[in-house]
Amino acid sequence: MSDQTSEALVTPDAVATRHEGDIRGARKASATPRTMPKWESEARNRIRTAIRRCGKPLSDLIARDANEGDTRLLVTDFLCEGLGYDKYEDLTTEYQVKGEFADYGIRVDKQLAAFIEVKRCTQKLGVKHLRQVQMYAVNEGVEWMVLTNGQVWQVYHLTGGLPVVVDLALEVDLLDEGGLTGKADALFYLSKEAFKRRLIDDLWKARAATAPKSLVRVLLTPVILDAVRKELRRQTGHNADEKEIERVLQTEVLRPDLV
Repeated sequence: MSDQTSEALVTPDAVATRHEGDIRGARKASATPRTMPKWESEARNRIRTAIRRCGKPLSDLIARDANEGDTRLLVTDFLCEGLGYDKYEDLTTEYQVKGEFADYGIRVDKQLAAFIEVKRCTQKLGVKHLRQVQMYAVNEGVEWMVLTNGQVWQVYHLTGGLPVVVDLALEVDLLDEGGLTGKADALFYLSKEAFKRRLIDDLWKARAATAPKSLVRVLLTPVILDAVRKELRRQTGHNADEKEIERVLQTEVLRPDLV
């Protein structure tokens, strides 16, 4: 598994309130405010309502350390009442993949779009859980994977190849102290309406473009190294060698796991 995949698996750093900024930065600036279409406004309001409603049931499940089956009941309610999926048309439970069973398959316009793996409400989501749903996605050629214990929702993008690359697109904790609007804005990209319009693709591309590894690759390109050399000469009077600048950046300035 590549370093990029390992970084995504072990250190998910997505913050719900950052996602809207990622998308705004990815789009061209406009002189006039964006008018939100009715379908989007309704979806966001529906998600906010669902987050408020599930707060107490979710807290109760956690308090009694409910099992995975009970957690799935809450997740199903949230997928339908909050994210807009039809229980019978859009969701497939126990989706079989080569003798294994994914908890949910999500269909959009009758096409399999994502897998969801549910863990009990008190289970901390981890690498082994992601690898489990990743196996399903690789075998079925699915790009999107969701991990949840009802409280925390993590959405990952899978890029096929050798090796595959897994990126965390968003992470939301329904019970943290963050604002309701920020949580709803992030989860909006997981809604049926947004998935149907592939808005989550824009979110992933924006985050991937500014990921640490992407920025390091840019910093070590000849044009940037040359610009650093010129600026150093302007500030210090010393005309440093580009190869030496690159060596210092790689060994003393940048994180070794990103180089």
